[in-house]
Amino acid sequence: MTVLILTCEEDLTADMVVSTLHDLGVPLVRLDPADLPGTVALSADYVRNDFHGYLKAGERMVSLSSLRSIWVRRPGTPGARAAEQSTWLTAESEQALYGMLTCTRARWMNHPVAAMQARYKPWQLHTAHHSGFAVPPTLITTFPSVARQFAATHRDLVVKSVSGKHPGDPPLVLPTTRISPDVDFAGVAAGPTLFQRHIRKQADIRLTCIGSHLSAARKKSDPDEVDSRFTDNSTWEPVAVPDAVHRAVEGYMTTAQLAYGAFDFAEDTDGTWWFLECNQGGQFGFIQLDTDQPLAQAVATWLAAEPFT
Repeated sequence: MTVLILTCEEDLTADMVVSTLHDLGVPLVRLDPADLPGTVALSADYVRNDFHGYLKAGERMVSLSSLRSIWVRRPGTPGARAAEQSTWLTAESEQALYGMLTCTRARWMNHPVAAMQARYKPWQLHTAHHSGFAVPPTLITTFPSVARQFAATHRDLVVKSVSGKHPGDPPLVLPTTRISPDVDFAGVAAGPTLFQRHIRKQADIRLTCIGSHLSAARKKSDPDEVDSRFTDNSTWEPVAVPDAVHRAVEGYMTTAQLAYGAFDFAEDTDGTWWFLECNQGGQFGFIQLDTDQPLAQAVATWLAAEPFT
């Protein structure tokens, strides 16, 4: 049976998993939905209460009934490379592709419905609380008076994007920014704003959950550092996962119905791991390169397993 990988052409993290699957002797097809229609083609028929579907990528043809797993890694938008692009074509292509794939018995990493829900930051925070994580006090509001009250209570704050997306094209990385409690909060009325109590951290933690496999890595940081994505002063090292965090991750993944999740934590000076977010499609290649943790092997092993019966 075949593994289907949906990702863009230049994806080094996917390359690592593809190489491992080749070593395991597992057949795979890799394609970018942005090439549908074009070098990617599809067909499905529903006749006599049965379903038959096929995908063609370049010279490779695969029957959807032969798929053992689907890895939604970093796919492009369907129709994005069509000769005549349109919103209608994108909608039609997306409905056709993902609608057909959800008719299979293949295992998903991650299922599009679960992935869409898991991207919502408010949902992440709610689920993290109920899963047992330590979560910094957080406010999302368009009320300036509520923002001022929250700042008066917690004093040391950071402000973040709710969506994590930048409006520019191409999008930029939006930094987490520390603010004082006496700033003018009138601007929050213009759009939802996320405030969170600043955690004075001694390290960043990245925990990668792949099925039942958990691997965590730690990178030392300055307690006054706010966003480690903009500094490069230390390397990642393997670290043991505390039992309480392990249980919380299991609860979160079960609730979210995810097969893969990249969790970010801030470790404070008392050693507490504070939940910041769970990226259902987060990178892991840089962690493997620093720590030699076999993350690509774990993803490949999960994808290579037989589909659910």
